[in-house]
Amino acid sequence: MDTPTTTGTPDNAALLRHARFGTLPQPIRLKDTTADKPVSPADPARDTYNPEGVWSRYSCLALDLGL
Repeated sequence: MDTPTTTGTPDNAALLRHARFGTLPQPIRLKDTTADKPVSPADPARDTYNPEGVWSRYSCLALDLGL
């Protein structure tokens, strides 16, 4: 039994698949996947230690429950 797909002649669907998926995509260079961003200048008002402000960012379940 010889089927049309095993005769060695590609059918139209096989030609379309090969045209679409027959080659691998081009490799992407590492320098094309990263972007340089300038660093923001230091802000002394934001970077100073504030003991009252530290507790606004601190989270402890034991303290929240009053334990």
